[in-house]
Amino acid sequence: MHIELSEEQLLLRDSVRQFAEEVVKPRAKEIDETGEFPRQFFAQAGELGLAGVAVPEEYGGAGMDPLSYSIVIEEISRACASSGVILSVNNSLACDPILKFGTEDQKQSYLKPLARGQMLGCFALTEPEAGSDPAAIRTSAVRQGEEYVLNGNKVFITNGTDADIAIVFATLDREKRHKAITAFIVPADTPGYSHGTHEYKLGVNASGTTELSFADMRIPVNQRLGGEGEGFKVAMSALDGGRLGIASQAVGIAQVAFEEALAYSRQREQFGHPIVDFQAIQFYLADMSTEIDAARLLTWKAAWAKGSGRRFSLEAAQAKLFASEMAQRVTSKALQIHGGYGYVREYNVERYFRDARIAEIYEGTSEIQKMVISNWVIENS
Repeated sequence: MHIELSEEQLLLRDSVRQFAEEVVKPRAKEIDETGEFPRQFFAQAGELGLAGVAVPEEYGGAGMDPLSYSIVIEEISRACASSGVILSVNNSLACDPILKFGTEDQKQSYLKPLARGQMLGCFALTEPEAGSDPAAIRTSAVRQGEEYVLNGNKVFITNGTDADIAIVFATLDREKRHKAITAFIVPADTPGYSHGTHEYKLGVNASGTTELSFADMRIPVNQRLGGEGEGFKVAMSALDGGRLGIASQAVGIAQVAFEEALAYSRQREQFGHPIVDFQAIQFYLADMSTEIDAARLLTWKAAWAKGSGRRFSLEAAQAKLFASEMAQRVTSKALQIHGGYGYVREYNVERYFRDARIAEIYEGTSEIQKMVISNWVIENS
């Protein structure tokens, strides 16, 4: 594993950072306040190849590696965490499963427009009674000839308000739990498909989070993703990639919080000195810098492991666990450095503090990551 970025990756980072500064950042505060889904941003990102970073060019993507994907999500999240998770979901939870498990027809019909940013995807797994235990989902799929009839509800679906396509998970038999879960590619204009209103949240407020409902929704067999009973495998594979995206998002949020705290500490004076002169502030900055670098390296390791083609569940869980909890610590210190000003909306640091909190919850809570890591360590040591 090479720690230094290649020339191509450095150029990518610089170009994405410029795009983020010029296009994403100017609207970040506004969409956080209004909850407006930034669809125009997604279309522009798609034109730059950011909607399908690691998707092969033959399927409309940029044909880059997982580390490049991590760089993209970090840089976009550094400007706007909502925009970062929108891209992460489309890349990891919509494009990746179709690329890995889809038929050629599905790749041509759905993967290409998703990777080009012409369609937006979402991932419909979580339900009111099935969060950390996805095997307990109740959304049902009943086969009738060459169709499946789906009924059920999903909650907390990122991109759900504006998605054109949903990767939907349903069970053929609740008694069989994970062995009966099956995945489907469902266009949002399918009769019986509906979404609720946008959920206003503590942070990442413009990510289009909503509830999805399916009422006697008929899905052709050729829109099943993978085989019957393979949905759990599809979901877990996608979530490994999703955790890489969330780790990258957390690093981006922490990085910008650190940068703004450092700049503020140089200009804010107390007792006749810039507060950066005080050892307490210096120690805060030292801890923040060290933790960000550690999280970034764990995230890059997970990206490298994914790029190697082997299973990377352990590395993804470690990166997601450490980076998400690191972001909470770093944004808390950044807010503390700003003092009272950190607590008001005039400064961005309170938004970073709010945005960071969700990283410990979605795409597997910190407790779930610890279960994954401990199981892996026990079984393989």
